[in-house]
Formats: sequence, structure tokens, C-alpha cells
Amino acid sequence: MADYSTEELEKIADKFRSDTSGIRGTKDFTSPEELYDELKKEIKKYHPSDDTSLVDKAYRVAYDAHKGQARKSGEPYIIHPLCVAIILAELELDKETIAAGLLHDVLEDTIMTMDEMRAEFGDDVAHLVDGVTKLKHLHLTDSTKDPKDKNADRLEMQAENLRKMFLAMAKDIRVILIKLADRLHNMRTLKYQSKEAQQRIARETQDIYCPIAQRLGISKIKIELEDLCMKYLYPDAYYDLVEKVALRKTERDTYIQGLVNDVKKYVTDAGIKAEIYGRAKHFFSIYKKMVNQDKTIDQIYDLFAIRILVDTIPDCYAVLGIIHEKYKPIPGRFKDYIAMPKQNMYQSLHTTLIGPSGQPFEIQIRTYEMHRTAEYGIAAHWKYKEANNGNATTTTVTEEEKLSWLRQILEWQQDMSDNKEFMTLLKSDLNLFSDNVFAFTPSGDVKNLPKGSTPIDFAYSIHSAVGNKMVGAKVNGKLVPIDYVIKNGDQIEIITSQNSKGPSRDWLKVVKSTQAKNKINQWFRSELKEENIQHGKDLIAAYAKAKGINFAEINKPEYQEKIRRKYGFHDWNSCLATVGHGGLKESQIVNRMYDEYKKDHVVPVTDEDVLGSIAEKQQTAAGIQPEHKSKSGIVVHGLYDVAVHFSKCCNPVPGDEIVGFVTRGRGISIHRTDCVNIINLSKIEKDRLIEAEWQDTALMDNGAEYQADLKIFCHDRPGLLVDITKIFTEKEINISGIQSKTSKQGIATIEVFFNIKGRDQIKVLVEKLRQIESVIDVERTTG
Repeated sequence: MADYSTEELEKIADKFRSDTSGIRGTKDFTSPEELYDELKKEIKKYHPSDDTSLVDKAYRVAYDAHKGQARKSGEPYIIHPLCVAIILAELELDKETIAAGLLHDVLEDTIMTMDEMRAEFGDDVAHLVDGVTKLKHLHLTDSTKDPKDKNADRLEMQAENLRKMFLAMAKDIRVILIKLADRLHNMRTLKYQSKEAQQRIARETQDIYCPIAQRLGISKIKIELEDLCMKYLYPDAYYDLVEKVALRKTERDTYIQGLVNDVKKYVTDAGIKAEIYGRAKHFFSIYKKMVNQDKTIDQIYDLFAIRILVDTIPDCYAVLGIIHEKYKPIPGRFKDYIAMPKQNMYQSLHTTLIGPSGQPFEIQIRTYEMHRTAEYGIAAHWKYKEANNGNATTTTVTEEEKLSWLRQILEWQQDMSDNKEFMTLLKSDLNLFSDNVFAFTPSGDVKNLPKGSTPIDFAYSIHSAVGNKMVGAKVNGKLVPIDYVIKNGDQIEIITSQNSKGPSRDWLKVVKSTQAKNKINQWFRSELKEENIQHGKDLIAAYAKAKGINFAEINKPEYQEKIRRKYGFHDWNSCLATVGHGGLKESQIVNRMYDEYKKDHVVPVTDEDVLGSIAEKQQTAAGIQPEHKSKSGIVVHGLYDVAVHFSKCCNPVPGDEIVGFVTRGRGISIHRTDCVNIINLSKIEKDRLIEAEWQDTALMDNGAEYQADLKIFCHDRPGLLVDITKIFTEKEINISGIQSKTSKQGIATIEVFFNIKGRDQIKVLVEKLRQIESVIDVERTTG
């Protein structure tokens, strides 16, 4: 940043953002009175009624409730709800939503009760405030403070909180609109938070709130949130991009204005009434193209676009014809989102052309109604459309279409008892970096699918029954294999048969869409559920018997409830079925239930126990080793010093739950119980499994080290490897090897091999690694 200081770049970025997002920011330390005047002016711009009594009353209550409170910036707290209300007013929402925006923190910060709020402001406002208040406590990507089983607990908490948020959205979508406005203002003032909080809040915003704004079609909010997330998550890339865009701004503005003038003349001469203006792409949009296409900013040729707004759809295509006649279009760069709308109901014609100087530029053509939908998305449903009598009228057709994605999420929630699976599907569906392809049914219907989708994805997008009975597919009239990758514009015919036995588990390795994965898994769960439940019961009973545990004693409703809540199952049968199909090890269930049982049935320690323990410690201190000391540190089914070796597929270390596998001629191989090679053993080979456990800590060689490895998933950046290895150096852990690869999307996978004394050290390592900037997740390999 040789030419600009950080402060100058901030000003350039703010100006750029206000030009692209359309939602004006408010200056820091503006007085509440000025902000409230601005709010009322904003409401009067679109609301025909002069009656602002509801908003006035909400402001007075909020002002009194937050009196004496301050934000981290030092501003009076009332500034925050006022800014949230102004954002909602810029989305032209109804007065009830704006009043709820002013009151969204009141239930927590005042003695006012829910009943009092309902009496004062009515059911509608009270319901919205209650919904937002409940969402406030949902930490969607934060980690738990409980050190025990931290990863599992964190996953359960995230999944359960996300489920609650989507249910709140389903009850009234305005709840999430208020939450988005709340998050936008918090992101605008994020500079006053600690660096750790900045990273956490920005990551949560990018992972959850940006995709939701995108899916609901609210580009006014989405654009600014994405840029602000980039600023805190990828600061080097952000400021570098701001500087490069700023350096060419004057030249670019002159070029765009020249094109706008020419296009205006061509369209006016043709007798078409249109509004024409230039607009720049926002920073994250440019960065996304650079990452996805593996290009530098100089190679991205559509940094700006000309937008043309007309009255009717025929006018859109007429203008397109005029533009293609005057400028040479680039082949393969025309997209008709009017005939094939995006999932969030976005409609427009996009075409990229060669300008007079040979510089490519993009033109977007849409009607005014399409533009309103693109800017406001689902929020447009609550814009006031006043009848002559002053009563608001609304429509529900477009709302139903735009909420089809939300209904799909709710279907997943009902279908899935496994929180881990729900989180995986949801994160895949909310991926901001993913692209889509369009394909046609034989009757001409359009299906929008993730890039890389196959005919299987297409079949399930039609109906689960079509996917379950699929036996083949034709693309453009020709038979293709089921792993064929769909291209834009393909016409696909699915071949089905009533004799089909259903989907194959191999399909899960091929499909790309979240919907297809869910439907295939759902089929296996429902078709084999009874068999899996019984198999799960048998596995649990057998494990308990082998461990000498009376399962009847621990198989009580209160212990079942602990397991059900820990793993996020709706009922006990779902848990048994998951064990039955290998999704969860029976040892995890039995050991956890037994631990809970022992908490309620503490065995009193006798004098003999204490004396025996002291005598054993004295023997150890004197160098007299108790009998049964195992050289390997492993006890296999009561046998000591049997020939064992540690498997390289999952690298077990002390503290892991383990199991032995009797090999042919090589003794016993020790695996973790969650090793995929163990989970996926055939029924015949499972007979070769033998119980194994770590020897008592007092009997183990404390100097022994075990090989382990971690996979680190992160956004690639300079200095990343240095930051990672620094953690290992600080913890005095010796690295024996590193492997890394980076995808075209800029996602790096780094596998680190090292020597460790036990699982506790790995837990500490994982916690530290997750705190590194750009790290997405850290996990141990499971085979």
C-alpha cells in the first residue's frame, strides 16, 4: 500500500460500498436526536401515512430502557437500535418491523415483560421482539467452554442453534430481516471489538448471515456484509484490492460514463424508455471471481457493469438486440436469468461485450419490478402497497416462491436426527463460493443445480421418487453414465424402472447437491430402519456383555436422554438405528451411559482401598514394577505383551477409544473405534475384532511418544505454514512430515505428521490451530 494510507483506503472503501450496496451508513457519534429525525424522514419517503405514533412510542420506550448504557465505542446504546431501524426503513419495511427493530434489545435491558410489551404495542410487534431476543443467544459458530469432548459439543450446539434460527424464520421471516439489520450495524462498528471477536463475528457472518441474505435475495444487505467480512477475515487481500481498484478509478469512471452515453443514445433512438447507469462490482464479488477462476485482478474484465432498467420484459429483449447489434458479444458470456431465474428469484439479462477500445464490459438488463426484487428480495413482500383507503395490501405468491429454500431447510430438519449430517448439508448449501448450472427437463422446465452436479442430482431435484427409481439417464438424447457432469443448457431425461431396488451408497460419492445427499440418506434410513434398530440393540448388548457391564442397569430413560441430547437424536430408536448402520460406535454409547450411571452410584472408598493404593505407589517409587506391565502400553482382551502394532490409517494415541483387529500373520493391529476402516468392515471381518484398551496410566512408559496427524482446512494465504508450525514449536512438539494441497477455490488442506504423548496434547493443539487466521477447521484423520 505504497500510495494510500490505511485510513485513506478505508474512506475509499466506504465510498465504494455506499455506491454499490445502496444502504447508507451513519456517521459514528451522531446524536440520537439526529438519527431519529433521519429515521422519520426515511419512513415518510415510502409510507403514505403521516401517523408515526407506533414508531414514536417504540423510540421513547427504547430510549428509557437503554438510558445510561454505552456501546464499546463509547456511544449511547440507543444509537444501535436507531441504526437498525434506519436500515429496516431503507428496506421500506412496515412500521411494526421498524418498531420491533427499535425494541429488539428491550426485553433484556428493562423490567418490561412480554405481556406488557404485547399490551403496549400489540401481538405483531411483541412476537417480532421475542423472536429476535431468542435469536440473540444463539452462537452459531462459537466453541463451547466445556473442555470435555469439545468438538462434539460445539457441533451439537451449532446445529441445534441453527435449527432454532430456521424455525424462527419459518414462523415470521421479518425476524431474520431484523437480525440481518442488527448484524449489519454490528459489522459496521466491528473495529471497536477485540481482534479475536472480530474474527469470530466476521466468520459467523460469512458462514451464516451472508448466505441467508443472498438466499432471501436482499442484495442491499448481502453486498455490504460480504465486503465487511472480507475486510476482517482477509485484510491483506481486501486492502490490496481496494488500492488496485482506487488506482484506476478516474480512468474507469470516464470509460463507463462514455459507454453509458453511447448506450443511452442507441436505446433512445430505438424509442425505448429506459434508465441507464454504470455500477462497479463490490470487492467480495471481485475476490470470489479471482479465487474461483484462479485469476489476478488484471485478468478479471467485468469489474464494472452498465445496468439498464425498462418497463416490460419485451423491452428487455429488444434492448438486448440493440446492444448485440452495436457491440460484439463474447461467446458463452450471455445469461438469461429472466427465463431461468436464480433460486432467490433474481431475474435479469447478463451479457458481456467488447467495448470500443477492446476492453470487455458487462450489461445487465431488467425491468423495474425485477430490480426491486433484486434489491429487496423477500423484504419487498412487506413494502407498503397502499390502497385508496390507506390500508396495506400484500401478495403471497412471490413470498412462497422465495421461501422455497427455507421450506427445504425445514424438511431436512424433520428428516435428519443426526446433527453432524445436518451441519454438513447446511454448510454445503450455504457455501458462498459455489456456482450453479442450469439444465432442462424434456418438457422444458428449468432446474438450478450446484456446479459439478450429475443426472442423479437432477433426478432428485424433480422428486425423491424419481431419484429412488432411477436406472439411467439421457443427456441431449444420448445415454450417459450416471456420473456425467451436467453442463449449462443440457436437456436431461431420467430413465426409471419400478424394478429398481433403490439408490446405491456409491451415489453419495458422486452427487453434489445437498438435496440429493439428504434424500439418498433418508431412503437408507427409512428402508432399513427396523433392521438397523435391531442390529444396534444387538451391538450395544454384546459390547456391554463383553465389558462386564449389566446393560439392564444403565439402560434407563434418564441415561438414554443424556445420550439423545448429546448426539442430537429425536428419539432413542434413532440412536439405535445410527449404531446399527455404523454411524456411531456402540462403545461410545455404552461407555457414556456407564459414566453417567457411575456418577449416580458412587462406590465409597474403604480403608483397605486407600492402603492398597499407597502400597502400590510405594512399590512403583521403589522401582518394583507391579505385575502385568505391558511393553506396548496396550492390554488386549486380558492378554499382556501380545504382539501388537499401531495402525497407520488412524494413528491411535493414549486417551483414544481403541479396538484390536487380528491380522493374518502380523499379530494384532490397534485402531481407533471411529476409524473408517473398522466401521466399514464386512460382517465376516468384524468377527476378527478383539477388545483392547490402554494400560493404566501408572503402568505406562511416560516417556513414550506416538505418531499422530492432523488435517487443517484453511483459506490459503502467505505465511500460513509459518503460523501453523509456530504452534507446534511453542508446544515443543516434533513435526515429522507435512503434506499440503490447494484447490482452485483457494482452500488449502495441510496434513501435519508429528509425535505426541497422548490425546490431551492433541486437544490443546487443535484449540490453538483453530485460532489461526484463515483456518476453517482442524480434524484428525479417521482412516
